[in-house]
Amino acid sequence: MRSELFGTLPDGTPVHRWTLERSGVRVRVLTYGGIVQSAEVPDRDGRAVDVVLGFADLAGYLAHPEPYFGALVGRYANRIAGGRFPLDGLTYHLAQNDGPNSLHGGELGFNKRVWDAEPVGHGVRLTRVSPHGEEGFPGRLEVSATYSLGEDGTLRIAYEAVTDAPTVVNLTNHTYWNLSGGGSAGEHELRIAASRLTPVDADLIPTGELAPVEGTRFDFRQARKVGTGYDNNFVLDKGVTATAAEVAELYDPASGRVLTVATTEPGLQLYTADHLSDPFTPGDGVALETQHFPDSPHRPEFPSTELRPGGVYRSQTVYGFAVRA
Repeated sequence: MRSELFGTLPDGTPVHRWTLERSGVRVRVLTYGGIVQSAEVPDRDGRAVDVVLGFADLAGYLAHPEPYFGALVGRYANRIAGGRFPLDGLTYHLAQNDGPNSLHGGELGFNKRVWDAEPVGHGVRLTRVSPHGEEGFPGRLEVSATYSLGEDGTLRIAYEAVTDAPTVVNLTNHTYWNLSGGGSAGEHELRIAASRLTPVDADLIPTGELAPVEGTRFDFRQARKVGTGYDNNFVLDKGVTATAAEVAELYDPASGRVLTVATTEPGLQLYTADHLSDPFTPGDGVALETQHFPDSPHRPEFPSTELRPGGVYRSQTVYGFAVRA
Protein backbone atom coordinates (compact mmCIF):
# COMPACT_ATOMS: atom_id res chain seq x y z
CA MET A 1 0.00 0.00 0.00
CA ARG A 2 1.32 3.42 -0.90
CA SER A 3 0.26 7.05 -1.10
CA GLU A 4 1.26 9.63 -3.69
CA LEU A 5 0.35 13.19 -4.63
CA PHE A 6 -2.41 13.08 -7.26
CA GLY A 7 -2.84 16.82 -7.79
CA THR A 8 -3.86 20.06 -6.13
CA LEU A 9 -7.18 21.90 -6.05
CA PRO A 10 -7.37 25.48 -7.36
CA ASP A 11 -6.99 26.73 -3.76
CA GLY A 12 -3.75 24.75 -3.37
CA THR A 13 -5.16 21.89 -1.28
CA PRO A 14 -3.24 18.68 -2.07
CA VAL A 15 -5.08 15.55 -3.14
CA HIS A 16 -3.47 12.16 -2.57
CA ARG A 17 -4.02 8.77 -4.15
CA TRP A 18 -3.80 5.57 -2.13
CA THR A 19 -3.06 2.30 -3.89
CA LEU A 20 -4.31 -0.92 -2.30
CA GLU A 21 -3.12 -4.23 -3.74
CA ARG A 22 -3.84 -7.79 -2.69
CA SER A 23 -4.50 -11.17 -4.31
CA GLY A 24 -4.26 -9.84 -7.85
CA VAL A 25 -6.62 -6.90 -7.26
CA ARG A 26 -5.40 -3.30 -7.34
CA VAL A 27 -7.68 -0.45 -6.17
CA ARG A 28 -6.83 3.24 -6.11
CA VAL A 29 -8.68 5.65 -3.82
CA LEU A 30 -8.48 9.46 -3.80
CA THR A 31 -8.68 11.72 -0.76
CA TYR A 32 -10.77 14.02 -2.95
CA GLY A 33 -14.35 12.82 -2.62
CA GLY A 34 -13.33 9.39 -1.37
CA ILE A 35 -13.30 8.44 -5.04
CA VAL A 36 -12.54 4.91 -6.20
CA GLN A 37 -10.42 5.99 -9.15
CA SER A 38 -9.67 2.52 -10.48
CA ALA A 39 -10.09 -1.17 -9.74
CA GLU A 40 -7.94 -3.56 -11.74
CA VAL A 41 -9.11 -7.18 -11.66
CA PRO A 42 -8.20 -10.20 -13.84
CA ASP A 43 -10.43 -11.85 -16.45
CA ARG A 44 -10.81 -15.60 -17.07
CA ASP A 45 -7.39 -15.60 -18.77
CA GLY A 46 -5.66 -13.70 -15.96
CA ARG A 47 -5.52 -10.37 -17.82
CA ALA A 48 -6.21 -7.44 -15.49
CA VAL A 49 -7.95 -4.26 -16.65
CA ASP A 50 -9.60 -1.32 -14.89
CA VAL A 51 -13.30 -2.09 -14.42
CA VAL A 52 -14.54 1.29 -13.13
CA LEU A 53 -15.11 4.57 -14.94
CA GLY A 54 -12.76 7.36 -13.91
CA PHE A 55 -10.11 9.84 -14.95
CA ALA A 56 -6.32 9.74 -15.10
CA ASP A 57 -5.92 13.12 -13.38
CA LEU A 58 -7.65 15.42 -10.90
CA ALA A 59 -8.65 17.84 -13.67
CA GLY A 60 -10.98 15.20 -15.08
CA TYR A 61 -12.91 14.91 -11.83
CA LEU A 62 -13.09 18.67 -11.35
CA ALA A 63 -14.43 19.09 -14.89
CA HIS A 64 -17.05 16.32 -14.53
CA PRO A 65 -18.33 16.41 -10.92
CA GLU A 66 -22.03 15.66 -11.30
CA PRO A 67 -21.96 12.06 -12.54
CA TYR A 68 -20.24 11.35 -9.16
CA PHE A 69 -17.63 9.05 -10.69
CA GLY A 70 -16.53 6.62 -7.97
CA ALA A 71 -17.42 9.09 -5.22
CA LEU A 72 -18.32 8.77 -1.57
CA VAL A 73 -21.80 10.34 -1.46
CA GLY A 74 -23.34 12.11 1.55
CA ARG A 75 -24.58 13.41 3.85
CA TYR A 76 -27.64 11.98 2.17
CA ALA A 77 -27.33 9.73 -0.88
CA ASN A 78 -30.13 9.99 -3.44
CA ARG A 79 -32.99 12.50 -3.25
CA ILE A 80 -34.83 14.45 -0.56
CA ALA A 81 -38.04 15.97 -1.87
CA GLY A 82 -38.35 19.74 -2.05
CA GLY A 83 -34.85 20.28 -0.67
CA ARG A 84 -36.13 20.18 2.90
CA PHE A 85 -37.04 17.71 5.63
CA PRO A 86 -38.72 17.74 9.06
CA LEU A 87 -37.02 16.51 12.22
CA ASP A 88 -38.20 16.94 15.81
CA GLY A 89 -40.62 19.70 14.87
CA LEU A 90 -38.13 21.74 12.87
CA THR A 91 -37.75 22.01 9.09
CA TYR A 92 -34.27 21.99 7.60
CA HIS A 93 -33.67 23.54 4.18
CA LEU A 94 -31.14 22.01 1.80
CA ALA A 95 -29.72 22.91 -1.59
CA GLN A 96 -32.10 22.19 -4.45
CA ASN A 97 -29.53 20.83 -6.88
CA ASP A 98 -31.79 18.40 -8.74
CA GLY A 99 -34.82 20.35 -9.91
CA PRO A 100 -36.86 21.00 -6.76
CA ASN A 101 -34.99 18.30 -4.80
CA SER A 102 -31.76 17.85 -2.92
CA LEU A 103 -29.53 15.17 -4.46
CA HIS A 104 -26.49 13.36 -3.04
CA GLY A 105 -25.76 15.85 -0.27
CA GLY A 106 -26.24 19.13 -2.13
CA GLU A 107 -24.00 21.49 -4.07
CA LEU A 108 -20.88 20.73 -2.02
CA GLY A 109 -21.47 17.21 -0.80
CA PHE A 110 -18.94 14.72 0.49
CA ASN A 111 -17.93 13.97 -3.11
CA LYS A 112 -16.32 17.42 -3.41
CA ARG A 113 -14.49 17.46 -0.08
CA VAL A 114 -10.89 16.52 0.67
CA TRP A 115 -10.68 13.86 3.38
CA ASP A 116 -7.90 13.12 5.85
CA ALA A 117 -6.33 9.70 5.34
CA GLU A 118 -4.37 7.15 7.35
CA PRO A 119 -3.30 3.57 6.59
CA VAL A 120 -5.14 0.77 8.40
CA GLY A 121 -4.18 -2.86 7.80
CA HIS A 122 -4.72 -3.61 4.13
CA GLY A 123 -6.57 -0.37 3.54
CA VAL A 124 -6.98 3.34 4.10
CA ARG A 125 -9.28 5.15 6.50
CA LEU A 126 -10.71 8.48 5.34
CA THR A 127 -12.11 10.90 7.90
CA ARG A 128 -13.63 14.36 8.02
CA VAL A 129 -15.88 16.51 10.19
CA SER A 130 -18.97 17.88 8.52
CA PRO A 131 -19.85 20.98 10.56
CA HIS A 132 -23.34 21.81 11.77
CA GLY A 133 -25.25 23.49 8.97
CA GLU A 134 -23.08 22.19 6.13
CA GLU A 135 -25.38 22.10 3.08
CA GLY A 136 -28.24 22.74 5.50
CA PHE A 137 -27.91 19.52 7.52
CA PRO A 138 -28.06 19.80 11.32
CA GLY A 139 -25.42 18.47 13.70
CA ARG A 140 -21.65 18.26 13.71
CA LEU A 141 -21.03 14.93 12.00
CA GLU A 142 -17.78 13.01 12.45
CA VAL A 143 -17.48 10.59 9.53
CA SER A 144 -15.10 7.82 8.54
CA ALA A 145 -14.97 5.55 5.50
CA THR A 146 -12.50 2.67 5.49
CA TYR A 147 -11.55 1.06 2.18
CA SER A 148 -9.77 -2.28 2.54
CA LEU A 149 -8.91 -5.37 0.54
CA GLY A 150 -9.60 -8.79 1.99
CA GLU A 151 -7.34 -11.80 1.71
CA ASP A 152 -9.30 -12.89 -1.38
CA GLY A 153 -9.14 -9.43 -2.98
CA THR A 154 -12.64 -8.30 -1.98
CA LEU A 155 -13.09 -4.55 -1.59
CA ARG A 156 -14.86 -3.55 1.63
CA ILE A 157 -16.10 -0.05 2.36
CA ALA A 158 -17.07 0.47 6.00
CA TYR A 159 -18.74 3.73 7.03
CA GLU A 160 -19.18 5.15 10.55
CA ALA A 161 -20.58 8.46 11.79
CA VAL A 162 -21.53 10.13 15.05
CA THR A 163 -23.34 13.41 15.65
CA ASP A 164 -23.81 15.97 18.40
CA ALA A 165 -27.40 16.79 17.33
CA PRO A 166 -30.26 14.89 15.67
CA THR A 167 -29.69 14.58 11.92
CA VAL A 168 -30.13 12.24 8.96
CA VAL A 169 -27.39 10.19 7.31
CA ASN A 170 -27.35 7.98 4.22
CA LEU A 171 -23.94 7.22 2.69
CA THR A 172 -23.03 5.27 -0.43
CA ASN A 173 -20.38 4.80 -3.08
CA HIS A 174 -21.15 5.87 -6.66
CA THR A 175 -18.73 3.76 -8.69
CA TYR A 176 -19.72 2.96 -12.27
CA TRP A 177 -18.75 -0.62 -13.16
CA ASN A 178 -17.80 -1.93 -16.58
CA LEU A 179 -16.42 -5.43 -16.21
CA SER A 180 -15.19 -5.51 -19.81
CA GLY A 181 -13.07 -2.42 -19.27
CA GLY A 182 -14.82 -0.76 -22.24
CA GLY A 183 -17.86 -0.93 -24.48
CA SER A 184 -21.44 -1.07 -23.23
CA ALA A 185 -22.10 -2.28 -19.69
CA GLY A 186 -25.70 -2.84 -20.76
CA GLU A 187 -24.53 -6.20 -22.16
CA HIS A 188 -23.64 -7.40 -18.65
CA GLU A 189 -25.98 -9.78 -16.84
CA LEU A 190 -27.43 -8.65 -13.51
CA ARG A 191 -29.15 -10.36 -10.61
CA ILE A 192 -30.71 -8.44 -7.68
CA ALA A 193 -32.27 -10.15 -4.66
CA ALA A 194 -35.26 -7.82 -4.53
CA SER A 195 -38.94 -8.70 -4.91
CA ARG A 196 -40.07 -5.06 -4.69
CA LEU A 197 -38.99 -1.55 -5.63
CA THR A 198 -40.02 1.99 -4.65
CA PRO A 199 -41.96 3.54 -7.59
CA VAL A 200 -41.29 7.25 -8.14
CA ASP A 201 -43.13 10.30 -9.44
CA ALA A 202 -42.03 12.61 -12.26
CA ASP A 203 -39.35 14.14 -9.98
CA LEU A 204 -37.96 10.68 -9.11
CA ILE A 205 -39.34 10.88 -5.56
CA PRO A 206 -40.81 7.66 -4.09
CA THR A 207 -44.60 7.57 -3.92
CA GLY A 208 -44.45 5.51 -0.72
CA GLU A 209 -45.62 2.32 -2.41
CA LEU A 210 -43.51 -0.84 -2.34
CA ALA A 211 -44.42 -2.39 -5.67
CA PRO A 212 -43.72 -5.99 -6.68
CA VAL A 213 -41.23 -6.50 -9.52
CA GLU A 214 -42.87 -9.70 -10.73
CA GLY A 215 -44.02 -9.40 -14.32
CA THR A 216 -42.22 -6.09 -14.88
CA ARG A 217 -38.95 -4.96 -16.46
CA PHE A 218 -37.65 -4.47 -12.90
CA ASP A 219 -37.52 -8.19 -12.15
CA PHE A 220 -33.84 -9.08 -11.80
CA ARG A 221 -34.37 -11.95 -9.36
CA GLN A 222 -33.00 -14.20 -12.09
CA ALA A 223 -29.90 -12.96 -13.89
CA ARG A 224 -30.55 -11.26 -17.22
CA LYS A 225 -29.06 -8.58 -19.45
CA VAL A 226 -28.99 -5.17 -17.75
CA GLY A 227 -30.05 -3.10 -20.74
CA THR A 228 -30.76 0.61 -20.23
CA GLY A 229 -33.29 3.00 -18.75
CA TYR A 230 -32.88 2.36 -15.01
CA ASP A 231 -32.53 4.83 -12.15
CA ASN A 232 -34.50 2.97 -9.52
CA ASN A 233 -34.28 1.91 -5.88
CA PHE A 234 -34.80 -1.80 -5.25
CA VAL A 235 -36.12 -2.97 -1.89
CA LEU A 236 -33.72 -5.75 -0.93
CA ASP A 237 -35.43 -8.86 0.38
CA LYS A 238 -33.01 -9.14 3.31
CA GLY A 239 -33.79 -5.67 4.75
CA VAL A 240 -31.36 -3.97 7.13
CA THR A 241 -28.77 -6.43 8.48
CA ALA A 242 -25.99 -6.20 11.05
CA THR A 243 -23.50 -7.83 8.70
CA ALA A 244 -23.15 -7.56 4.93
CA ALA A 245 -25.23 -10.09 2.99
CA GLU A 246 -24.99 -10.71 -0.75
CA VAL A 247 -27.70 -8.88 -2.71
CA ALA A 248 -26.51 -8.58 -6.30
CA GLU A 249 -24.28 -10.10 -8.95
CA LEU A 250 -23.02 -8.52 -12.17
CA TYR A 251 -21.51 -10.79 -14.82
CA ASP A 252 -19.68 -10.00 -18.05
CA PRO A 253 -19.88 -13.00 -20.42
CA ALA A 254 -17.16 -11.54 -22.66
CA SER A 255 -14.41 -11.47 -20.02
CA GLY A 256 -15.81 -13.90 -17.46
CA ARG A 257 -15.52 -11.31 -14.70
CA VAL A 258 -18.08 -11.46 -11.90
CA LEU A 259 -18.82 -8.70 -9.40
CA THR A 260 -20.81 -9.58 -6.27
CA VAL A 261 -22.29 -6.94 -3.98
CA ALA A 262 -22.97 -7.58 -0.30
CA THR A 263 -24.29 -4.93 2.07
CA THR A 264 -25.93 -4.13 5.39
CA GLU A 265 -28.23 -1.64 3.63
CA PRO A 266 -31.94 -2.24 2.80
CA GLY A 267 -31.89 -0.72 -0.70
CA LEU A 268 -29.91 -0.72 -3.93
CA GLN A 269 -30.15 1.96 -6.61
CA LEU A 270 -29.60 0.63 -10.11
CA TYR A 271 -28.46 3.41 -12.43
CA THR A 272 -27.57 2.51 -16.00
CA ALA A 273 -25.83 5.82 -16.69
CA ASP A 274 -28.06 6.77 -19.60
CA HIS A 275 -27.06 10.43 -19.32
CA LEU A 276 -23.28 10.12 -19.42
CA SER A 277 -21.54 12.44 -21.87
CA ASP A 278 -18.05 13.15 -23.22
CA PRO A 279 -15.61 11.55 -22.63
CA PHE A 280 -17.99 8.66 -21.86
CA THR A 281 -21.18 7.62 -23.62
CA PRO A 282 -24.58 6.54 -22.24
CA GLY A 283 -24.50 3.02 -20.87
CA ASP A 284 -20.72 2.85 -20.43
CA GLY A 285 -21.14 1.89 -16.77
CA VAL A 286 -23.58 0.47 -14.24
CA ALA A 287 -23.90 2.00 -10.76
CA LEU A 288 -25.09 -0.26 -7.94
CA GLU A 289 -25.56 2.14 -5.04
CA THR A 290 -26.25 0.44 -1.70
CA GLN A 291 -28.36 2.75 0.44
CA HIS A 292 -31.37 3.49 2.58
CA PHE A 293 -34.34 4.55 0.50
CA PRO A 294 -34.65 7.93 -1.24
CA ASP A 295 -36.65 10.57 0.65
CA SER A 296 -36.80 8.51 3.85
CA PRO A 297 -36.97 11.66 6.04
CA HIS A 298 -40.46 12.23 4.58
CA ARG A 299 -41.46 8.57 4.83
CA PRO A 300 -41.70 7.25 8.41
CA GLU A 301 -42.79 3.89 6.98
CA PHE A 302 -39.35 3.49 5.34
CA PRO A 303 -36.31 2.28 7.33
CA SER A 304 -35.12 5.29 9.34
CA THR A 305 -32.11 7.39 8.38
CA GLU A 306 -32.14 9.39 11.62
CA LEU A 307 -28.98 9.54 13.72
CA ARG A 308 -29.00 10.95 17.23
CA PRO A 309 -26.32 11.84 19.80
CA GLY A 310 -25.03 8.71 21.49
CA GLY A 311 -25.81 6.56 18.45
CA VAL A 312 -23.41 5.35 15.78
CA TYR A 313 -24.21 5.14 12.08
CA ARG A 314 -22.63 2.01 10.63
CA SER A 315 -22.86 0.68 7.10
CA GLN A 316 -20.78 -1.80 5.12
CA THR A 317 -20.68 -2.81 1.48
CA VAL A 318 -18.41 -5.52 0.09
CA TYR A 319 -17.51 -5.92 -3.59
CA GLY A 320 -16.28 -9.40 -4.48
CA PHE A 321 -14.41 -10.25 -7.68
CA ALA A 322 -14.37 -13.64 -9.39
CA VAL A 323 -14.22 -15.20 -12.84
CA ARG A 324 -16.46 -17.64 -14.63
CA ALA A 325 -15.23 -19.95 -17.37
